[in-house]
Amino acid sequence: MVVNQYEVVLVNLNPTVGSEIRKTRPCVVISPIELNRNLNTIVVAPMTTSSNDYPTRVDVFFKGKSGKIAVDQIRTIDARRVVKKLGEVNQKEVVELKQIIRQTYVD
Repeated sequence: MVVNQYEVVLVNLNPTVGSEIRKTRPCVVISPIELNRNLNTIVVAPMTTSSNDYPTRVDVFFKGKSGKIAVDQIRTIDARRVVKKLGEVNQKEVVELKQIIRQTYVD
């Protein structure tokens, strides 16, 4: 299954170690479509309903629920961990996600 950048997919993140976000949960695809088509791995940021207001979290409203995209928990997964596609984040959330990624990992 090929996934697009900024799509939300249900991902089985187990097994995990320590403080990694666990369980099967929605994740936002960070890697671009060119990589997703040609590699067996996908870069994702997990979504959480945790109310922790870290500067590395992006507010999101998806499928009737408020939550956060955990930019501080970005990870590369094997594409076989994707259970199914759930939808996409909106353009406002994409803009904020890009900004937080730049602030966290680039600047």
